[in-house]
Amino acid sequence: MAEFPEGTPCWVDAMFTDVEAAKEFYADVLGWTFGEVGSEHGDYTQAYSDGKAVAAVVPPMPGGDAPSQWCLYFASEDAAATAEKIRAAGGTVVMEPMQVGTFGTMAIAKEPSGAVFGVWQPGEHKGFEKLGEAGSYAWAEVCTREPGKVDSFLERVFPYSSRQMAAGDGPEAAGTDFKIFSVGGVDHAVLGRMKMGDEFPPQVPSYVQVYFGVTDCDLAVEKTRARDGRIYFGPMDSPFGRFAALGDPQGAVFAVIDMNSRVGEMPDFT
Repeated sequence: MAEFPEGTPCWVDAMFTDVEAAKEFYADVLGWTFGEVGSEHGDYTQAYSDGKAVAAVVPPMPGGDAPSQWCLYFASEDAAATAEKIRAAGGTVVMEPMQVGTFGTMAIAKEPSGAVFGVWQPGEHKGFEKLGEAGSYAWAEVCTREPGKVDSFLERVFPYSSRQMAAGDGPEAAGTDFKIFSVGGVDHAVLGRMKMGDEFPPQVPSYVQVYFGVTDCDLAVEKTRARDGRIYFGPMDSPFGRFAALGDPQGAVFAVIDMNSRVGEMPDFT
């Protein structure tokens, strides 16, 4: 598979205290299957949809107590150089670039308002083998209360161009501050940025909302509820698809979207 352009979301993984329970949950809700445990790399286990790699799950590192959360990785031609750009733009490098065998080089960072993300310089592992379809990564948004800091940071670290959603457009548009970032032209949007409003409890920090495609949003919500997951928002219709924001039983937040079920006109971006 071809490598992803610089700044493009290329992989996602999450740490779970109970990996087997996480496998059961996502197998039911997203239809994933799982490969063999990579014991030489901390029991890192890839998830598959239609036999194609779409994500991974892993237990916490010894002594680690970080909460379960999905981490989105952005493609980089040089992880060390990207780490320097992150620092220069006001972000924090949480984990310095580290080579992962022959698979590639990874780093973990925070943007200035606190959302965690990853950087991936590919080796043998290029990233998603399937995306934009049911059972795979579909989209992501940085959710923050400090959009100015995030916007400036992203455009300094990655080769993005950006467009702002016009006032009065889109789902629940009143007061919505939403921007999209593109790589290689406006037709290649790769990331969104949403300003968090009063609907978010004040204790919720900045985070990256990862969307996975599904064939039936309501069914995914029902399965999440049946497996003691949480429903934070939706299901809701939108011009982009019917979606819902969910949480798995171990606390990792994610969203599902049925991109074949679109309602309303696409918003204007300037």
